[in-house]
Formats: sequence, C-alpha cells, structure tokens
Amino acid sequence: MKLAMVFYRHHLTRENFLYARQLGCTHLVIHLVDYFHREKDPVTGNNQPVGDADGWGVTRNRDVWSYEELRDIRKSIEDEGLVLEAIENFDPGFWYDVLLDGPKKAEQMEGLKGLIRNIGRAGIPIMGYNFSLAGVASRISGAFARGGAESVGVDGCDSLPLPRGMVWNMFYDPEAPKEVNSDTQITSEELWKRFAWFLEELLPVAEESSVKMAAHPDDPPFATLRGTPRLVWRPELYQRLLDLKKSHSNTLELCVGTLAEMNGCNFYDAIESYAKQNAIGYIHLRNVEGQVPRYRETFIDEGDIDIYRVLKILRRNDFRGAVIPDHSPLVSSPAPWHVGMAYALGYIKAMMQRVEKDCRD
Repeated sequence: MKLAMVFYRHHLTRENFLYARQLGCTHLVIHLVDYFHREKDPVTGNNQPVGDADGWGVTRNRDVWSYEELRDIRKSIEDEGLVLEAIENFDPGFWYDVLLDGPKKAEQMEGLKGLIRNIGRAGIPIMGYNFSLAGVASRISGAFARGGAESVGVDGCDSLPLPRGMVWNMFYDPEAPKEVNSDTQITSEELWKRFAWFLEELLPVAEESSVKMAAHPDDPPFATLRGTPRLVWRPELYQRLLDLKKSHSNTLELCVGTLAEMNGCNFYDAIESYAKQNAIGYIHLRNVEGQVPRYRETFIDEGDIDIYRVLKILRRNDFRGAVIPDHSPLVSSPAPWHVGMAYALGYIKAMMQRVEKDCRD
C-alpha cells in the first residue's frame, strides 16, 4: 500500500509537496477542478464544502485539461520525489450534459475521451470520478470531533430540487434561470441507463490508454438527494457498477467513510469482496460515527471504523494502491487543516506498519 495525500490545484506548490513527503507520503492524488469559492477555503477554513440552495461554487472550465498541462503537473510532482497516482473528479463544465442526457452529450463525451487519452499519455494511471447529479449536499459543519474540533456531518436529507444550470453541486451556467431542472427529476433506472452509456463509450478508450476509471460512491449515501436519484448508495450497487462492464479499467475509488455511513452495511465484508476482485483503484480513508440520516465525521482514531482491520483486509488481498485521508477535522492551531491532516497521515502510516509487521510475523 502507498500513503498519499489529495491536493487541490492551488495546493500544487513545492512547499506542499515537501509537506507531504515530510509526513511520509510517497504518492499524490490531485483535484484540478477550478471554481469560485462560496465557502471558506478547504485548506484555511472548512475542510469540505457544505451544500446549500445556491451551490458552493461556479465552474470556470470548458476546455479539457491538455496533455501539456498534465505532463507539467506530473513533472513538478516528480521533481520533489513524489508520484502522481490519480486525478479525481471531472470538472462539471466538461460533462454536465453527459450527466443530464442533454444536447451536448455526444460532444462532451468526445472531450472526455480526449481527456482520458491525455491522462494516459501523461503517464497518470487513474481517473477518479463521481457519476452524480447532486454531488455533495446536506452537510453541516460544527464542533463535532474530539475536543470541539470542527468537522462535518449530516442531519437528514436535503430535498430542495436542483435549479437549472447546476450539476454536482456546482453551477456550470450561473446565468440560467433558477427554476427546477426537470432533467434531474428522473428515476434511478434512468440514471443507471445514462451511466451504462458513459461506461460503454469511455471504458474502451481508458483500456487503450492504460487508465483505470475509479468510481466514488454517493456521499452522503441517500437513495435520493435534492430530488435526484443516487447511483451508489448501497454496497451492492457498487457491485452492480463493476458487473455492468467487466474491465480492468472499471474500478472503484473506494471511500471507506461513505460505506460506513450506509445503513446496514457490513463494510468490512464489502471491502473484502471488492479487494478480492482486484477492483479497487485507490482508497479514501476517514472515520465516522453514525449512519444516514445522521452521522458525524471524527478523528481517524475515534469513530466506528476499525482502521487497522480495514488495512489488514487490504493487505491480505494484496492491494497495492494508494490510501489517502480524504477528510480530517480541523485542529485548533495556526494551521488547522495541515495539523489535522498530519495527525490522520501519522495514524494511517502507523497502522500500515503494524499491519505489515503482523502479516510478516
């Protein structure tokens, strides 16, 4: 297993690369979506956006990331002794009509195919994504973690419908009239039909480009959110996703915290099943207390998840991908995000070392 961090575009600096290396990371996952913040910065303020009626950002991009841009980002990371393991999340501006089955669907799919070819050509092995109309919503923030540290949680499901011009909790068209978008008022089976077309079109290009597509489950894992169906809100739906098109490029961006938030989910059995299939691209690892409709994110060592047990399952099944702490509570200090992430990384690294020793012994 590889210890990694996730960095947003504005984190991609030498100082932050050194920070990651000093904390024991060997790999990075990067999130390149450009947006105008409507909440506090994820580094200096909230560690996750909180969905609201107006969304939390406006996407800027329409042109897919070029090979040259991806090549240069990879080089800047490698120059500091790290490895670029994955990109996560398409910009909504690249593929909103793929999600909405809109008039630009075919054109945007061609753009996604070009992007996957660029990612493969740049030598980046994984593209993480979330096939979701509403994205992250319903989250609240507060002093939920140990010692009153600020974290995020959920107290029920947001049923306010998505307005036109928004998908994945971001406005791709801020000028659209704020009426309800009927293209999101669909059945679960219609969403799966759209997703099947997405896989059918994109997976052959991913296979040719030696890129793994890694799907994130819906967080929070409600059956519907903001009037839209959710694709993967139960563990068996993750298996449905894998069975829909068998391919070494059809994998999971396995979020252990989201699995733990699912009602009635034995997430240890689920992780074992996916790991045995060699179906995991990389891991998001955090800890939580509770399940939908009410849960709280905690420090890595204080929630319902036995982190050692998760890592032992992965090691037993020869998982060799990256493990990242996707979220962490903010620690009261001059650098709340940095201290919180350092704590999470140190704990995960220690558990990895213990698992490795126990497996050898």
